[in-house]
Amino acid sequence: MPPPPSPGLLPDRRLPLELLQRLFDTLPDVVFFAKDRQGRYTHGNRTLLERLRLTSPAQLIGRKADEVFPGPLGQRFAAQDAQVLREGREVTDQLELHLFPNRVPGWCLTHKLAWREAEPAGGRRGNTIVGLVGISRDLPAPGVSHATTAQTYARVARVVGRLQRDYAEPLAIADLAREAGLSMAQLERQVLHLYRLTPRQLLARARLDAALERLVGSADSVADIAHACGYADHSAFTRQFRRSTGLSPRDYRALSR
Repeated sequence: MPPPPSPGLLPDRRLPLELLQRLFDTLPDVVFFAKDRQGRYTHGNRTLLERLRLTSPAQLIGRKADEVFPGPLGQRFAAQDAQVLREGREVTDQLELHLFPNRVPGWCLTHKLAWREAEPAGGRRGNTIVGLVGISRDLPAPGVSHATTAQTYARVARVVGRLQRDYAEPLAIADLAREAGLSMAQLERQVLHLYRLTPRQLLARARLDAALERLVGSADSVADIAHACGYADHSAFTRQFRRSTGLSPRDYRALSR
Protein backbone atom coordinates (compact mmCIF):
# COMPACT_ATOMS: atom_id res chain seq x y z
CA MET A 1 0.00 0.00 0.00
CA PRO A 2 1.46 3.43 -0.93
CA PRO A 3 2.09 5.83 1.94
CA PRO A 4 -0.60 8.39 2.76
CA PRO A 5 -0.12 11.70 0.94
CA SER A 6 1.28 14.62 2.86
CA PRO A 7 -1.09 17.25 4.32
CA GLY A 8 0.05 19.69 1.63
CA LEU A 9 -0.91 17.43 -1.25
CA LEU A 10 -3.58 19.85 -2.45
CA PRO A 11 -2.06 23.21 -1.47
CA ASP A 12 -4.33 25.57 0.45
CA ARG A 13 -7.36 23.41 -0.23
CA ARG A 14 -7.58 21.20 2.87
CA LEU A 15 -10.10 23.26 4.80
CA PRO A 16 -12.73 23.65 2.03
CA LEU A 17 -12.51 19.95 1.16
CA GLU A 18 -12.78 18.93 4.78
CA LEU A 19 -15.85 21.12 5.21
CA LEU A 20 -17.41 19.58 2.10
CA GLN A 21 -16.65 16.12 3.43
CA ARG A 22 -18.36 16.93 6.74
CA LEU A 23 -21.44 18.07 4.84
CA PHE A 24 -21.50 14.97 2.65
CA ASP A 25 -21.07 12.78 5.73
CA THR A 26 -24.71 13.57 6.45
CA LEU A 27 -25.97 12.16 3.12
CA PRO A 28 -26.15 8.35 3.15
CA ASP A 29 -27.08 8.13 -0.55
CA VAL A 30 -24.18 10.26 -1.86
CA VAL A 31 -20.52 9.28 -2.15
CA PHE A 32 -18.09 12.21 -1.97
CA PHE A 33 -14.37 11.99 -2.74
CA ALA A 34 -11.27 13.98 -3.66
CA LYS A 35 -8.10 12.62 -5.23
CA ASP A 36 -4.59 13.91 -5.93
CA ARG A 37 -2.76 14.22 -9.25
CA GLN A 38 -1.95 10.50 -9.20
CA GLY A 39 -5.56 9.49 -8.61
CA ARG A 40 -5.03 8.64 -4.92
CA TYR A 41 -7.79 9.42 -2.44
CA THR A 42 -7.21 12.44 -0.23
CA HIS A 43 -10.79 12.62 1.10
CA GLY A 44 -13.79 10.30 1.23
CA ASN A 45 -17.04 10.70 3.11
CA ARG A 46 -18.58 8.27 5.57
CA THR A 47 -20.81 6.72 2.90
CA LEU A 48 -17.78 5.75 0.80
CA LEU A 49 -16.00 4.24 3.77
CA GLU A 50 -19.04 2.19 4.77
CA ARG A 51 -19.51 0.79 1.28
CA LEU A 52 -15.88 -0.22 1.10
CA ARG A 53 -16.15 -1.74 4.61
CA LEU A 54 -13.38 0.50 5.87
CA THR A 55 -13.38 1.62 9.48
CA SER A 56 -11.25 4.76 9.22
CA PRO A 57 -10.17 7.31 6.58
CA ALA A 58 -6.56 6.14 7.04
CA GLN A 59 -7.50 2.91 5.27
CA LEU A 60 -8.60 4.89 2.20
CA ILE A 61 -6.22 7.85 1.95
CA GLY A 62 -3.33 7.30 -0.45
CA ARG A 63 -4.98 4.43 -2.34
CA LYS A 64 -6.43 4.42 -5.86
CA ALA A 65 -9.89 3.30 -6.94
CA ASP A 66 -8.63 0.00 -8.37
CA GLU A 67 -7.05 -0.77 -5.00
CA VAL A 68 -10.27 -0.43 -3.00
CA PHE A 69 -13.10 -1.30 -5.39
CA PRO A 70 -13.52 -4.88 -6.63
CA GLY A 71 -12.37 -6.01 -10.10
CA PRO A 72 -13.90 -4.27 -13.14
CA LEU A 73 -15.55 -1.55 -11.03
CA GLY A 74 -12.21 -0.36 -9.66
CA GLN A 75 -10.50 -0.60 -13.04
CA ARG A 76 -13.21 1.47 -14.70
CA PHE A 77 -13.17 4.14 -11.98
CA ALA A 78 -9.35 4.37 -12.15
CA ALA A 79 -9.41 4.74 -15.95
CA GLN A 80 -12.07 7.45 -15.65
CA ASP A 81 -9.94 9.27 -13.03
CA ALA A 82 -6.88 9.09 -15.27
CA GLN A 83 -8.77 10.68 -18.15
CA VAL A 84 -10.08 13.54 -16.01
CA LEU A 85 -6.60 14.17 -14.59
CA ARG A 86 -4.96 13.96 -18.01
CA GLU A 87 -7.44 15.97 -20.10
CA GLY A 88 -9.30 18.06 -17.51
CA ARG A 89 -12.61 17.06 -19.06
CA GLU A 90 -15.57 16.91 -16.68
CA VAL A 91 -17.58 13.75 -16.13
CA THR A 92 -21.19 14.89 -15.88
CA ASP A 93 -24.31 12.83 -15.18
CA GLN A 94 -22.52 9.55 -15.92
CA LEU A 95 -25.02 6.74 -15.37
CA GLU A 96 -23.00 3.83 -14.01
CA LEU A 97 -22.80 0.96 -11.55
CA HIS A 98 -21.52 1.60 -8.04
CA LEU A 99 -21.72 -0.19 -4.70
CA PHE A 100 -24.85 0.12 -2.60
CA PRO A 101 -24.68 -0.14 1.22
CA ASN A 102 -24.81 -3.96 1.17
CA ARG A 103 -22.02 -3.97 -1.46
CA VAL A 104 -24.45 -5.17 -4.11
CA PRO A 105 -23.85 -3.21 -7.34
CA GLY A 106 -26.45 -0.51 -7.95
CA TRP A 107 -26.92 2.41 -10.30
CA CYS A 108 -25.82 5.98 -9.63
CA LEU A 109 -25.15 9.29 -11.36
CA THR A 110 -21.49 10.31 -11.12
CA HIS A 111 -19.93 13.75 -11.51
CA LYS A 112 -16.16 14.39 -11.52
CA LEU A 113 -14.39 17.73 -11.90
CA ALA A 114 -10.71 18.45 -12.41
CA TRP A 115 -9.17 20.35 -9.48
CA ARG A 116 -7.05 23.18 -10.88
CA GLU A 117 -4.44 25.21 -9.08
CA ALA A 118 -5.25 28.93 -8.83
CA GLU A 119 -2.96 31.44 -10.50
CA PRO A 120 -1.08 33.53 -7.92
CA ALA A 121 -2.13 36.82 -9.51
CA GLY A 122 -5.75 37.83 -9.67
CA GLY A 123 -7.09 34.54 -8.32
CA ARG A 124 -7.87 33.25 -11.83
CA ARG A 125 -8.23 29.56 -12.50
CA GLY A 126 -4.95 28.12 -13.73
CA ASN A 127 -4.25 25.28 -16.11
CA THR A 128 -2.37 23.04 -13.69
CA ILE A 129 -4.50 20.07 -12.65
CA VAL A 130 -3.63 19.04 -9.10
CA GLY A 131 -6.41 16.53 -8.49
CA LEU A 132 -10.12 15.92 -8.85
CA VAL A 133 -13.31 16.03 -6.80
CA GLY A 134 -16.53 14.16 -7.37
CA ILE A 135 -19.78 12.70 -6.13
CA SER A 136 -21.88 9.65 -6.99
CA ARG A 137 -25.59 9.92 -6.17
CA ASP A 138 -27.57 6.72 -5.72
CA LEU A 139 -30.57 5.98 -7.87
CA PRO A 140 -33.39 3.95 -6.33
CA ALA A 141 -32.48 0.31 -5.91
CA PRO A 142 -34.60 -2.21 -7.81
CA GLY A 143 -37.95 -2.64 -6.09
CA VAL A 144 -37.84 0.82 -4.49
CA SER A 145 -38.82 2.98 -7.45
CA HIS A 146 -42.31 2.60 -8.89
CA ALA A 147 -41.43 0.88 -12.14
CA THR A 148 -37.67 1.12 -12.40
CA THR A 149 -35.60 -2.07 -12.47
CA ALA A 150 -31.89 -2.74 -12.80
CA GLN A 151 -32.56 -3.96 -16.32
CA THR A 152 -34.26 -0.68 -17.21
CA TYR A 153 -31.32 1.33 -15.86
CA ALA A 154 -28.94 -0.77 -17.95
CA ARG A 155 -31.00 -0.12 -21.07
CA VAL A 156 -31.25 3.60 -20.37
CA ALA A 157 -27.49 3.71 -19.72
CA ARG A 158 -26.90 2.16 -23.14
CA VAL A 159 -28.91 4.90 -24.86
CA VAL A 160 -27.46 7.74 -22.77
CA GLY A 161 -23.95 6.44 -23.45
CA ARG A 162 -24.58 6.65 -27.18
CA LEU A 163 -25.99 10.18 -26.88
CA GLN A 164 -22.99 11.38 -24.86
CA ARG A 165 -20.32 9.49 -26.79
CA ASP A 166 -21.58 9.53 -30.40
CA TYR A 167 -23.17 13.00 -30.47
CA ALA A 168 -21.41 13.78 -33.78
CA GLU A 169 -23.34 11.04 -35.55
CA PRO A 170 -26.84 11.52 -37.05
CA LEU A 171 -28.53 9.73 -34.16
CA ALA A 172 -32.21 8.79 -34.30
CA ILE A 173 -33.44 8.53 -30.72
CA ALA A 174 -36.34 6.26 -31.68
CA ASP A 175 -33.83 3.81 -33.20
CA LEU A 176 -31.66 3.90 -30.07
CA ALA A 177 -34.69 3.20 -27.87
CA ARG A 178 -35.73 0.27 -30.04
CA GLU A 179 -32.20 -1.18 -30.04
CA ALA A 180 -32.15 -0.98 -26.22
CA GLY A 181 -35.53 -2.71 -25.92
CA LEU A 182 -37.38 0.38 -24.72
CA SER A 183 -40.40 2.21 -26.06
CA MET A 184 -40.02 5.92 -26.70
CA ALA A 185 -42.38 6.60 -23.80
CA GLN A 186 -40.26 4.50 -21.42
CA LEU A 187 -37.05 6.16 -22.56
CA GLU A 188 -38.49 9.67 -22.32
CA ARG A 189 -39.89 9.01 -18.85
CA GLN A 190 -36.70 7.49 -17.41
CA VAL A 191 -34.28 10.01 -18.94
CA LEU A 192 -36.47 12.90 -17.80
CA HIS A 193 -36.60 11.40 -14.29
CA LEU A 194 -32.82 10.96 -14.11
CA TYR A 195 -31.56 14.07 -15.89
CA ARG A 196 -34.47 16.53 -15.84
CA LEU A 197 -33.98 16.62 -19.61
CA THR A 198 -35.54 14.76 -22.52
CA PRO A 199 -33.30 12.51 -24.63
CA ARG A 200 -33.33 15.13 -27.39
CA GLN A 201 -32.28 17.84 -24.92
CA LEU A 202 -29.56 15.56 -23.57
CA LEU A 203 -28.18 15.09 -27.09
CA ALA A 204 -28.33 18.84 -27.74
CA ARG A 205 -26.41 19.49 -24.51
CA ALA A 206 -23.70 16.98 -25.45
CA ARG A 207 -23.29 18.66 -28.84
CA LEU A 208 -23.20 22.15 -27.36
CA ASP A 209 -20.69 21.15 -24.68
CA ALA A 210 -18.41 19.75 -27.37
CA ALA A 211 -18.84 22.89 -29.47
CA LEU A 212 -18.03 25.18 -26.53
CA GLU A 213 -14.82 23.28 -25.90
CA ARG A 214 -13.78 23.39 -29.55
CA LEU A 215 -14.56 27.08 -29.94
CA VAL A 216 -12.12 27.91 -27.15
CA GLY A 217 -9.55 25.17 -27.63
CA SER A 218 -9.16 24.98 -31.40
CA ALA A 219 -8.71 27.24 -34.42
CA ASP A 220 -11.28 25.35 -36.49
CA SER A 221 -13.88 27.35 -38.36
CA VAL A 222 -17.38 27.60 -36.93
CA ALA A 223 -18.67 25.58 -39.89
CA ASP A 224 -16.15 22.80 -39.25
CA ILE A 225 -17.02 22.76 -35.53
CA ALA A 226 -20.73 22.56 -36.34
CA HIS A 227 -20.13 19.55 -38.58
CA ALA A 228 -17.80 17.85 -36.07
CA CYS A 229 -20.42 18.22 -33.32
CA GLY A 230 -23.25 16.61 -35.26
CA TYR A 231 -25.06 19.60 -36.78
CA ALA A 232 -26.30 19.19 -40.33
CA ASP A 233 -25.53 22.76 -41.27
CA HIS A 234 -23.81 25.87 -39.95
CA SER A 235 -26.99 27.96 -39.66
CA ALA A 236 -28.83 25.37 -37.53
CA PHE A 237 -25.85 25.24 -35.18
CA THR A 238 -25.68 29.04 -34.91
CA ARG A 239 -29.40 29.30 -34.15
CA GLN A 240 -29.31 26.71 -31.40
CA PHE A 241 -26.08 28.12 -29.97
CA ARG A 242 -27.57 31.61 -29.77
CA ARG A 243 -30.77 30.29 -28.15
CA SER A 244 -28.74 28.49 -25.50
CA THR A 245 -26.03 31.06 -24.75
CA GLY A 246 -27.35 34.39 -25.99
CA LEU A 247 -24.25 34.76 -28.19
CA SER A 248 -23.23 33.71 -31.67
CA PRO A 249 -20.41 31.11 -31.84
CA ARG A 250 -18.00 33.78 -33.11
CA ASP A 251 -18.89 36.20 -30.31
CA TYR A 252 -18.49 33.44 -27.70
CA ARG A 253 -15.06 32.57 -29.11
CA ALA A 254 -14.00 36.21 -29.04
CA LEU A 255 -15.11 36.71 -25.43
CA SER A 256 -13.48 33.48 -24.23
CA ARG A 257 -10.00 34.23 -25.50
